[in-house]
Amino acid sequence: MKLKIKKEKLVMSITIGIACFALMLVMFMQFKVVKQTDLTEIENMRETELRTELSTWREQYNALEERYQEVSSKIEEYKTQSESNEETTKLLETELAQINEALGKTDVQGEGIIIVITDNGGTQLDDDTTVQKITEQDLLLLVNELFAAGAEAISINDNRIVSMSDIFTIGSGESSFLQVNSKRITSPFVIKAIGNQSYLESAVMGNGGKAYELQELGHKVDVQRSREVKINKYDGQISTKYMK
Repeated sequence: MKLKIKKEKLVMSITIGIACFALMLVMFMQFKVVKQTDLTEIENMRETELRTELSTWREQYNALEERYQEVSSKIEEYKTQSESNEETTKLLETELAQINEALGKTDVQGEGIIIVITDNGGTQLDDDTTVQKITEQDLLLLVNELFAAGAEAISINDNRIVSMSDIFTIGSGESSFLQVNSKRITSPFVIKAIGNQSYLESAVMGNGGKAYELQELGHKVDVQRSREVKINKYDGQISTKYMK
C-alpha cells in the first residue's frame, strides 16, 4: 500500500517538473524574440493601423447610432400607438370620426348663431318699391360670409352645406323656388352656423353684411345667438368620378 502511494507521488512530481521546464523554455524564447525586435517600429506601425481602424469604426459607429435612433423612435411610436389592439382600434375610430366630421357626415353642435330670414318678395313698401325675392345668389353670399368669418358648420333649413352642396333656383317668375342639396326649400330660411358668435354676427349683420342688406331691402331678418346650435349631418352621397 505504501509502495503504491510513493509511486503515485513520484509520477506527479515528474509531471510537474516537465511542465515547469516547458514553461521556462517558452518564457526564454519570448524574451529572446522581444530583445531582437525593433519595438519602436512595431509601435509606430500599430499606432497608424489603430488610427485607421479607429477612424473606420468611428464612422461605422456614427452610422449605426443614427440608424439606432431612427429605429428606436419608430419602435417607441409603434409601441405608443399599438400597446393593444383596443387602443389601435380607438385611434382609427377617432381618426375616422374626425374625417367624417370634416366631410359633414356627422351631427354636430356648438356655439354659434341662427339666422331666420322671411322672404317678403313681392311686398309693396311705403315708397312704392317692390321687394325682390331672395335668390340663390343671396344665400350663396350669406354662406360665404359665414365661412369667411370662421364658421365650422352651416345648414340651410336643416340641409348641411358641404363642398358637394348645390344652391340654385328652379324655374322662373312667380313659380320659381330655391333648392339646396337637390331639395326644395321655402321661406322662412333658417341658416344655422357654428363658430364664434361675435364674428359670425358681425360678418352678416355689420354694415355691408348680406343679412343686413336683405333687411334693408325689406326682408325680415332675425339673428339669435345660441350656445347649443345643432346642425344635422349631410345625408347625400359623397362620390368622386375624376378625383383620385
